[in-house]
Amino acid sequence: MAASVLTRSARLLALPLLSGPAWCGGARRGVRALRRTPVKVLSPGQDPGRTAAKPKPETRRGRDRPGSGREPRPESEPEPGPEPRASPSAWEEAGLRYERALPGDRRLSKVMTIVKSRSFRDKQGKILLEGRRLIADALRAGAVPRTVFFSRLEYVKELPADKLKGVSLIKVKFDDIKEWSDLVAPQGIMGIFAKPDHVKMKYPETQLEYSLPLLLICDNLRDPGNLGTILRSAAGAGCQKVLLTKGCVDAWEPKVLRAGMGAHFQVPIISNLEWETIPNYFPPDTRVHVADNCGLHTRALAQRAGKASDQGWVCDRRFQKHLKYEEVDDPEEGEVPADSWLPELQVQPYDAAWTDAPAAVVIGGETHGVSLESLHLAESTGGKRLLIPVVPGVDSLNSAMAASILLFEGRRQLRRLREEQAGAWPGRHISPGLG
Repeated sequence: MAASVLTRSARLLALPLLSGPAWCGGARRGVRALRRTPVKVLSPGQDPGRTAAKPKPETRRGRDRPGSGREPRPESEPEPGPEPRASPSAWEEAGLRYERALPGDRRLSKVMTIVKSRSFRDKQGKILLEGRRLIADALRAGAVPRTVFFSRLEYVKELPADKLKGVSLIKVKFDDIKEWSDLVAPQGIMGIFAKPDHVKMKYPETQLEYSLPLLLICDNLRDPGNLGTILRSAAGAGCQKVLLTKGCVDAWEPKVLRAGMGAHFQVPIISNLEWETIPNYFPPDTRVHVADNCGLHTRALAQRAGKASDQGWVCDRRFQKHLKYEEVDDPEEGEVPADSWLPELQVQPYDAAWTDAPAAVVIGGETHGVSLESLHLAESTGGKRLLIPVVPGVDSLNSAMAASILLFEGRRQLRRLREEQAGAWPGRHISPGLG
């Protein structure tokens, strides 16, 4: 009886183990009835007999870590290398190479110290050109480059490669160029050139074809912006030459170059001349005319006031105080009138004819005006004083505006003169610059 009770109790204890739910946590490790094989999930169209290959885990690189903000690079894409030194076309054929400026490289600062000073420019014979267009114009005109500093390689590739052989090409940071640049928006390229010689320069053929027998003499011009604008007008009007006397601002100063917009390489410029040597650069039978802004109207006012007028950029204040327009009825014997030492030049309106012969126009600075030497030279060549009238009470025109008016008026007169000559002699060839 006791044995049957014990067997029955054992069966009752084993019953929960065989049929108990899995959530009671009572399934033993040795009971195989509760174990299940995992269900295999197949995608549509997949063969049940084949096992899909397990994807290989991605090998992360140091730069593709989570949170780095960069996309993982495909295995086939190579790592970015250093910046290519040159394109295999023009540069390799020309054998050009460049070097990178290392930290602490002071070559740019040393060169800039030289070209920023006129005394150093004259002593070293070097000038500074900034901007791709200005450097390209200089190279085409035959200017000799020494060193080119640039911040991006494509800036140099835009230049003619055959003109850069033997030139030191140095890649610097843009901040270094910006530090030495005079431009509001630097273009990222600067060139150090030998100071051009007008005899060795190769000016554009169109400029030579349309050149006129018209010269410009700048007398004591000291404003860089005015001189640059005057050179630009001279190139546009087809001037044959531009002569600068001693006392003028340096034509190769960066501000003058910027205002000239490439005119330095389109018209010959001869600087630092004495008045005794200026006639050596004239064509035969050249007449020198002086721009006049204190002409008939101002003289009438001066006579009425009994003193010289202080208006006008061509009235030289150095000798203006000696001008006296008071009439001298009977000067004593041996007495020389106060204004007799001034050259006597006929004053005429600027739009009257004055280009019947090769002409040279003198433009004076706004501070001191034309010099006495220019008046003597005009008198000796039979020149005149060309008056640009302005409304009474209005200040005179500046030098650049007056030069532009006179140069293009001279061009108009020369064209009209040649047309009249062609009408008198049919079939006669007329220069393209005058037709």
